[in-house]
Amino acid sequence: MSARKLFYLGPQGTFTHQAAVDASESLAHAEPRGFELVPMDDVPQILAAAQRGDGWGVVAWENNVEGYVVPNLDALIDAKNLVGFARIGVNVSFDAYVAQGSDPNTAHVATAHPHGLAQCKRFIADHHLTTRPASSNAAACRDLKAGEIAFGPAICGELYDITRIGTSVQDYQGAATDFLVLAPRAEAARLLDESRAESDIEYESVLALIPLATGPGVLADLLDVIRDAGLNMTSFISRPIKGRTGTYSFIATLDAAPWERRFRDALVEIAEHGDWAKTLAVYPRRERPNPPVTSWMLPQGGVRLDDRHLPDHWQNSETAGRELMW
Repeated sequence: MSARKLFYLGPQGTFTHQAAVDASESLAHAEPRGFELVPMDDVPQILAAAQRGDGWGVVAWENNVEGYVVPNLDALIDAKNLVGFARIGVNVSFDAYVAQGSDPNTAHVATAHPHGLAQCKRFIADHHLTTRPASSNAAACRDLKAGEIAFGPAICGELYDITRIGTSVQDYQGAATDFLVLAPRAEAARLLDESRAESDIEYESVLALIPLATGPGVLADLLDVIRDAGLNMTSFISRPIKGRTGTYSFIATLDAAPWERRFRDALVEIAEHGDWAKTLAVYPRRERPNPPVTSWMLPQGGVRLDDRHLPDHWQNSETAGRELMW
């Protein structure tokens, strides 16, 4: 039997390529035939191949600097028969490159995937560069021209014979991107059944929800179901439903798996309300910092109540309200 194909966003040298390599290692127990890593030109091709059952897909999901990779999130919401069953983390560090023989002092354009450009804003500003988005960071390095600086993984220097002029040029050290491994829903369910039967693992699920009624309290009622079921929600965002002004889908990340009674009961109640629900991903739960945010991480300009340092005027509701508003 031939190896299982893992489709990833090419060309070689992308962070998704690294995620595919890592996925092939972490999922080796689930696929005795081994893996063949196959680059694809774009994410829709990856999803189409995975939905046909040609193999599994690997797509970027969430970055700890820029948040969700929105086009991929939207694509998975719309996908008819795909679900994520594994989450792979990749540390993200960008090196800066110019073409062989090119003078970096004459460069006026920075090129990378849009997320790469967003993570290297300081370098771009310091060098007074304009930006040119590329389909991937590796493609930016592969297609690098004189007068351009490309941002990409360290592997790209040797892979594409380009000159490195800077290392770790991203704005934030410690940046990471999580990737989802996608499979048809029935196959993913089988793989998850096997893994949870072999070990005591806690799971995390990503659920898309669409209220099908409007009016005061509709979203609150939906969230009440999740709360009353005892489900810990760690993320909640909205996405517009394309072509329908003022309508949204909501994406919740929950510390539970669909086979747990409390999760099933919540889904049944949501369905009985007449709302739409779809599981986008189920994978082993990640460890998170506790507390999730410490004081030094908080943005400037907000208000935080601390019992040990409450200002004397805080009981004055008018003063307190003004500070919260302005």
